[in-house]
Amino acid sequence: MPMLRRFPWIPLAALLALILLSLPVFGRFSAQESLEKPPMPKDEFETQVLKVLQSLDQDRRGHMNVPENDGRLLRLLIESSGAKTVVEIGTSNGYSGIWMCLGLHRTGGRLITHEIDPERAEWARTNFKKAGVWNMVTLIEGDAHETVKDLKGPIDLLFIDADKPGYVDYLQKCLPKVRPGGLILGHNMNRPAPNPAFVKAITENPALETLFVHMDAAGMAITMKKR
Repeated sequence: MPMLRRFPWIPLAALLALILLSLPVFGRFSAQESLEKPPMPKDEFETQVLKVLQSLDQDRRGHMNVPENDGRLLRLLIESSGAKTVVEIGTSNGYSGIWMCLGLHRTGGRLITHEIDPERAEWARTNFKKAGVWNMVTLIEGDAHETVKDLKGPIDLLFIDADKPGYVDYLQKCLPKVRPGGLILGHNMNRPAPNPAFVKAITENPALETLFVHMDAAGMAITMKKR
């Protein structure tokens, strides 16, 4: 029997723990201080992946990549929940996708990532190969408003980081394919300003439970599709 069925509390418990870790440091620590340390590689695979991520982090060249802490959160949510089918809308140069592949390497899952810009898709393809994660990735080029129609469920985790006016459309088309207990993550809930219609869609639907984290930076919405 799959781990998630035997222990249905694990994903939610892990999620709550991660949310607590994402809150501002309090007590005797100032806002400038942090308990966090840089990620440490567990093995040769992680060493290779983290080296590529560090290089991309140092040379963003205008790419709208997620902050490192958001990337780490993506990896933690995937690995702790045992997600196997992860869908990303907005590949960019592959930075966030590589973080997610760190988690998928442990769960035995795959990343299906959508990118409309051919140049960015090519950069992402190159970076996935450098990181040694290309075998876990399906890169779909084209307008995700159309290409997501071909997705097969169930989706364990959906990450949306694309055109902000399109968030609601992505949600409407993908939500039926997200499994009960699955997660929908929306990036840029603080900077730039989020789409009010998307915020309403994930906070006023009784079938969803949403928390907002890292709101002192770009901001992330973490939504669970209730069982």
